[in-house]
Amino acid sequence: MYLNGALCEEHKALWNSRLTETITPGLFVAEEEQQIVGFVYLRPVGDGRILLDNLHARPDRRGAGIGSGLVDAGLTWAAATFPGSAIYLEVLRENTSAIAFYERSGWRRTGTGTASFNGGLTLPEYEYTWTPPCG
Repeated sequence: MYLNGALCEEHKALWNSRLTETITPGLFVAEEEQQIVGFVYLRPVGDGRILLDNLHARPDRRGAGIGSGLVDAGLTWAAATFPGSAIYLEVLRENTSAIAFYERSGWRRTGTGTASFNGGLTLPEYEYTWTPPCG
């Protein structure tokens, strides 16, 4: 019931808030033939780190380099805007394709936790951190 009702309204409110924040977020969009095929959203958090909060590519475009390009744009933005800040993300443990993508891309697992959702749903998650390569 939650997924069929309140979730849509919550996401509208969340993105309206995010797109009008006074903090500096990093939002990058991938387009093909004037169609959005993916996006990444990063934002600073209270502990001084940068959270890669959303990365999405259209399911029919996965494996085409869209995610990698978006992550690269986000990492470049974060390094220029918040030099020296650690960049991290949280991914559900069951999202094995995303975990494989992040690990192939050089992210390293740095923690475990629990994601909490409205309606009382909780799911186990991992934290991954990006460490820029030396040199």
